[in-house]
Parts: sequence; structure tokens; C-alpha cells
Amino acid sequence: MGLILAQLLTGLANAGALFMVASGLSLIFGVTRIVNFAHGSFYMLGAYVGYSLMQVLPGAVGFWGAILLSGLVVGLIGALVEVIVLRRVYAAPELFQLVATFGVILVVQDLALAIWGPTDLLGPRAPGLRGVVRVMGEPVPQYDLALIAITPVVALALWYLIARTRVGVLVRAATQDREMVAALGVNQRWLFTGTFFLGCALAGLGGALQLPKGGADLLMDFTILAQVFVVVVIGGMGSLPGALLASVLISVLNVFGVSYLPQSTLVLMYVVMVAVLMWRPFGLLGRAEVAGELGQVGAPEEPIRPAGWPVRAAVAAALAVLAALPLWGSAFSVFLATDILIFCLFAASLHMLIGLGGLVSFGHAAFWGGGAYVAALLVARLDVPMEVAMLAAPVGAGLAALAVGWIALRASGVYFAMLTLAFAQLLWSLVLQWGAVTGGDDGIVGVWPADWASGNTAYFYLALALSVGGILALRHMAHAPLGYALRAARDAPLRAEATGLHTRRLQLVAFALAGTLAGLAGGLFVFSKGSVFPNELEISRSFDALIVVFLGGVKTLSGGWVGGAVFESAEDLLTRFAFWRLTLGLLIIAVVIVAPEGIVGAARALARRVGLTRDADPAREDAR
Repeated sequence: MGLILAQLLTGLANAGALFMVASGLSLIFGVTRIVNFAHGSFYMLGAYVGYSLMQVLPGAVGFWGAILLSGLVVGLIGALVEVIVLRRVYAAPELFQLVATFGVILVVQDLALAIWGPTDLLGPRAPGLRGVVRVMGEPVPQYDLALIAITPVVALALWYLIARTRVGVLVRAATQDREMVAALGVNQRWLFTGTFFLGCALAGLGGALQLPKGGADLLMDFTILAQVFVVVVIGGMGSLPGALLASVLISVLNVFGVSYLPQSTLVLMYVVMVAVLMWRPFGLLGRAEVAGELGQVGAPEEPIRPAGWPVRAAVAAALAVLAALPLWGSAFSVFLATDILIFCLFAASLHMLIGLGGLVSFGHAAFWGGGAYVAALLVARLDVPMEVAMLAAPVGAGLAALAVGWIALRASGVYFAMLTLAFAQLLWSLVLQWGAVTGGDDGIVGVWPADWASGNTAYFYLALALSVGGILALRHMAHAPLGYALRAARDAPLRAEATGLHTRRLQLVAFALAGTLAGLAGGLFVFSKGSVFPNELEISRSFDALIVVFLGGVKTLSGGWVGGAVFESAEDLLTRFAFWRLTLGLLIIAVVIVAPEGIVGAARALARRVGLTRDADPAREDAR
């Protein structure tokens, strides 16, 4: 009994920092409707700033003062980010704001690296709280008990702010109806800035408070980000009581999971999230989403028609030049072009899902990595020929997408996106822990193409044929009845249902098709590299595809592959420099601010402006 109580207290202590970060994210989303991927970065900054302040502020007063000052400093940094970056893209579709926050992540990572260096920093012990307390014979750190006492104080202060002050009234009103708040004369800009300041200050406070337990390192932003999103989604987006309840639930379950089900620790919180969202699609204390919350990508698009002959001629010429690359390019350029083609197919599959179906997936890497592992396992374990494995990869990924979509499509918006992330993490943990079959961290190596496809040139032409063929098939589908039905289900689901369309079935077909093509890209990838590792299933791979889609342009038919080509080329160039994340992050932010319609959309608007395309009837403008 003593051990169980001690573990419970440890879980409650861990819930403290998690609640502060999650409550900040929930506040920001509730008011601004921004899904702030950079929230983990502010948590990391809180730890680093707190460490620096604790070096110069002596004693217990200095320790606790450093923690409070860390929250204040990080809050000011967050407000600055909101004013400089996010305020400029509030008029853009909400998903572009998400991409901007991802650019902030890259910038903060390299700035932290430049200021504090690559070495992990060990946090100082809390003065006066360095010992343990015996609870029924079991040791419990005094600092854990302090965190348990601090958490309800912060929660009560937030409750008072939200429930008993004018600022809280405005925050609650903005959470329910931002347009009405603006109509009443409230300055939304400063309301958003103040909310962002408070949310980031809470994240910084959480990062500084955990210093004596974990220190500061450059990976802690992504480490906490997944947990925070899970907590916010389980509790209900925008609900502070839900964030507190979910923080306690997840932290306590993780502590007991480490002791009694150690192999479940990687996926336990995702299993809980799936179970909760299947029972309550909007979280424990959440509410139904309003239109536009991470499911809409702007106003309904204008009708499109197949590209005219000038565009087709330009694309044919570009493909001819690409096909001749082995004749005039270097071996490295052929290898790089193969990688770009494969990634373009992967990005195009997600672009179809988002652009046509309005379904934002945070876990699309599950089907990319799943297809890669299907092919690799068949070749390495069963000695299956490459041709059979290449066919099995999209089939296996498509079937997995069908099963995931059948469950995930019960939810919508952020909740749908998080369910796809949950299933991706479940697959990643399976691959990582089932070492006897998948190789675990060591991956699967020695997966090479057949003799006829070996060599850079032969495999380049195989990748060119399958990637271009897949992308053209997606473009054809966009102009087929299925594509129009998907857009109808995206823009006006109730009207589409009234006309006899089964919207959920259409979305399931789109999800399975996107997974199938992502699996084909994964199969091409594994034979190109000769190996596959669990990192191909990680969250970062899904985020790469998301960034590419939005950089290319969601409301264009070519946004996926154009964005993929630009992103892969830029990444290959920038990774040669020391602070490449900083440059890439600034590039992403600049594109989002200057061209929120994406690269293709901006190019189309420029061509129309200079008279290269017709502008008399934009609804009949060629789709690029």
C-alpha cells in the first residue's frame, strides 16, 4: 500500500508541470484557435532561462524568483512571437498558422543551441527541499510534495482569473464567439496577445519548475509536445478543468505503467486518448467544434477544370528534362532527384487528403513507414522478390489506413488529427519494441532492389514512373466525380448528405487512397535506401509532409509535389550549414506571411496579375 501511495504522489507531482504547459496551450487554442506546435519550445525556453537565472540568483529566494522570472520572460517572448509572426497571418486559414508555429520551433531550437550549447544541463536542487519524506515507509522526494502543493495554487489562480475578472470574461467570450466579441468593440489583437503571453508564461513556468527533476536539453520541446497535445485533447480543447483532469490521469497512469507494464509506457497515453475520444469525441470536458477549427482550409474553393495546353506543355517539357537527368546530371543529382520524387508522392497523398477531403492528419507517416516496413519485412524475412514486395507495400498501407480511418473519422477537426497521431504512435511503438521481427532500433537493412532495378539510373526511372504516375492519378481523381463529391463533403457536409452523398464513406475512401499512395512511396523509399528504421514512423516525418502541403498550397492541385520538391531541395542545401534549422524556420515563416496561399497559389496570382493567365473569370482559371 505504501508503494502504491508513493507512486500516486509521484504521478501527481509529474502532473504539475504537465498541467501548466497544457493549460497554456488550451488557453491559446480556446481564444485564438491556433494549434500552437511551438508550445513545447516555450517549455524548453522556460527550463533554459530558469537554469541561467538560478546561476546568478542565490539561495531559496533566488531559486523561486528565477522560476517566476522564467515564466515572465518566456511569456514576453511568446507575446513577441505573436506580434511579429502570428498577428500577420490571422487572416490566413488556420492551418497556415499551424505551419508558422512549426517554423518557430526550428528557429527556437537553433537559437537555444547557439546560446546554451548542445550539452544537457543538469538543474540545481531546490534549496531546503533536497531530502525525502517517508510515506508509509516509502521515500517521496520533498520537491515532489512541493509541486503537488503548487499545482492547485496555480489552478485556483487561473480559475479566479477566468471566472472572476473582466479579462476572464473576455477570454471566455472569445472562446465561445470571437466575432461577437469583436462586434462589441473589444480589441481582439491585444486580447490575443495577452492570451498568448499568459499561455507561454505558463509553459515557461512549467519548464522551470521541472529543472530539479530533469534539467534542460534540446529535445525536451518534442518530448513534452506529444504529452501536452494528448492531455489537451483528452480534457477537451479549450477546457482548463479538462486539462487538469487529463494531466493527473495521464501522469498517474504513466507512473503505474512504468512499474507494472513497462512495455506499455510508449503507447499508454495514446491508448487512453483513443478510448476517450471513441466514448466522447470532444474530450472529457470539451465541446463540439465550430466551423473552421482545424478542418477548414479557408473559404470553399472556386470550381476548377483540367489545366489548359500551355500548362500541360510546360509540365511535359519539365518531365522531359527530368527524364534526361541521368544523361547530363551527376550521380549525386540523380540520387537526390530520386529522393525528391519519392517524397513528392508522399506529400501529394497527404495533399489530396487535406485539399480535397478537408481531413488534416497528424499521423500520415504511419502509412509511409508502414509501407516501407511491409516491403522490408517481406524481402528480409521471407525472401520475397522486390516486385511482389513493392505491390504489397501500398496494399498493406491501404488496409491499415482503412482500419484507422474507420475509427478516426468518428471525430473531426483537432480530435480527428490527434486520433491519426495516436495510431501512428501505436504503430511506431510496435515497430520499436517488437525487435525480434522488426529489428527495433537497429531497423531492417540489406533491402536492395532487384538486379534489373539496381543502380542509380535504373531505380531513378522506376521512381519517376511510379511517382509521376501516382501524382497524375491523384490529379485525375480530383476532376472525377469522386473528387467533386469529396469537395462537397468538405465544404457543405449537410447539403451533401441531403443530396444523397454518404460523406463519411467518401472520407473513408479518400483516407484509404491517401494511405495506399503513401505506402507506395514508402516502398520506393526502402529500396532506394536499402534499409528502414523506426524514425520513418515518428511525428517529425508527418510534420514534414504537413509543412510541404501548406508551403506548396492547399487550394491548388499541384501544391503537394511542388512543395515537396522545394522543401527537399532546400533541406538538402541548408543542412550543409551549422544553423540550418534557423534558416529553414525563417524561410517557412516568410512564406506563410508573404504567400499564405502557398508557393503555387502565389505564382498563379502573380501570373494573373501580369496578364499571363486570364483573370476575367477566376472560377475558370486553370488549376496548377
